[in-house]
Amino acid sequence: MIAALVVVAAVLVQVVVVNRLALPGGGVPDLVLLAVIGAALLRGPAAGAVIGFCAGLVIDVMPPVAHVAGQYAFVLAVVGYVAGRGAGGPVSTVVLCVLMAPLVAAAVGGLIGDPRVTLPALFARAPIVIVYTLIAAPAVVWLATRRRTLEYVT
Repeated sequence: MIAALVVVAAVLVQVVVVNRLALPGGGVPDLVLLAVIGAALLRGPAAGAVIGFCAGLVIDVMPPVAHVAGQYAFVLAVVGYVAGRGAGGPVSTVVLCVLMAPLVAAAVGGLIGDPRVTLPALFARAPIVIVYTLIAAPAVVWLATRRRTLEYVT
């Protein structure tokens, strides 16, 4: 339940606050991606894929929409599955998924013919987004995985 609330909160904060920030380099952290990774770390691959798909679908239909509906849902479903499977430990899983997400998004955009997906655009924008997302990762993933800590207390 807490993981779902963190994902919903991440969607709202991403759309209302973070996407409007004027950070250096023109990128912003992807809080929704981090919330999905955190939820998948707790729940496993199947639940991670479902949570990722649902969160991505909400982002896909929330204005302003600049891409094909379902594109981000697919990317977050793949990332949720991979995060649920794990890649050694939580830190390496988060890093792998944050590095993987822009590449999967670019691949999907290229496959569906999105004219905004080019190699120069990918090389210019992806590193900035990855760095900002990795900076925000400890706080967001901690919030998303906090359920584990609360279970031990009660």
